[in-house]
Amino acid sequence: MRLAATLILPLFLGGPLAWADGVSVCYNYGCNVEAPVEFSSRQLDYLRVLMSRPRDASSERLVLSDVLGRMYRMAGAQTPIWRDKGGNTEDDAVEGRMDCIDHSTTSTRFLELLADKGWLHFHQVKPRQMRRRGLIFEHWTAVLQETASGEMFAVDSWFGDHGEPVAVIPMGDWLDGKDPEIQHRVAEAVQEQMDRQEER
Repeated sequence: MRLAATLILPLFLGGPLAWADGVSVCYNYGCNVEAPVEFSSRQLDYLRVLMSRPRDASSERLVLSDVLGRMYRMAGAQTPIWRDKGGNTEDDAVEGRMDCIDHSTTSTRFLELLADKGWLHFHQVKPRQMRRRGLIFEHWTAVLQETASGEMFAVDSWFGDHGEPVAVIPMGDWLDGKDPEIQHRVAEAVQEQMDRQEER
């Protein structure tokens, strides 16, 4: 029944068929809640164009930093993760908050979607990685490996507020704790609305 509605409605409206791809995003710490997110064909076309621009591995990492932030904003239009703030202090107990487990799992799924589309030209997605400080503090990240050199990179969206560009840093630096400063900024509502319109 759902498939029939998907096929017929766009024809009735006189528009093209709008296929969507989806992933499950994690939130409320420890992947306690998972929610499906669908990316429309228009959103995917927009991401495909962005991912077609890099001409080497370095530029692909820069573009991925922006693209993943945009994917989070797209997901935030469908789930409460738009409330997430960098770190784990300013969004404590808020519905939609994300810790490093939520971020690393969701970012890995975003990267796998891009890889499945054939849009990663210079990197491969690797399993999440954990670092430990002392006896109790653990931190997780998504991971990319540069295909040509084999160099590993942490892809860590936990440091920024929701939808900000994602930190992509050499794994050695990440393991040594050379992290970007945690940001706590609230985006202008008008700018956020413009971004969402652009990405739809």
